[in-house]
Amino acid sequence: MEGNNAPVIPEAPLVPSEGGLTPSSAGWFVLNAEDARWLQGHFGAYTRFEGDVRFPKLGLNIGILEPGQPACWYHGEDEQENFLVLSGACLLLIEGEERRLRAWDFVHCPPWTEHVFVGAGDGPCAILAVGTRTGGGVIYPVSDLAQRHRAGVERETRDPREAYAEIPPDASVGYRPGWLPG
Repeated sequence: MEGNNAPVIPEAPLVPSEGGLTPSSAGWFVLNAEDARWLQGHFGAYTRFEGDVRFPKLGLNIGILEPGQPACWYHGEDEQENFLVLSGACLLLIEGEERRLRAWDFVHCPPWTEHVFVGAGDGPCAILAVGTRTGGGVIYPVSDLAQRHRAGVERETRDPREAYAEIPPDASVGYRPGWLPG
């Protein structure tokens, strides 16, 4: 609203980086997911829409899983998380149960809900993930169900560095056509 002495929030310039565009400051920006910086590794491909400046309160990403590929290790966090399957199919391993999901299925995980997604079907699965970043507590429990899907730790830990110690770092990649619907 003009004239209310509110600070003017500047636009964050989008700069080319390896794998796509990233915002170069904490200002507002508009960025198409196909143009954003994408990373890929053991747990699939993803974009966070962030650059060096991270969103301080809310994390948002789109993850792409191939059939049989877990999104991370089976875990529970001290903050709620929400997920929307955008395309494809996946398995949700949640609180020791297995659920098959398809496009437009929504998943709400209250704090400490143990969960992981694993790609299923015959092609990539795109999942939108949203969660707060105000906590920090996490547990990676031992789960026979998760281990059967190559999505679980062998020893319980609350330390993410320990849980992911053997996983190589993700690499920057460009967006690949077919990852996202439309």
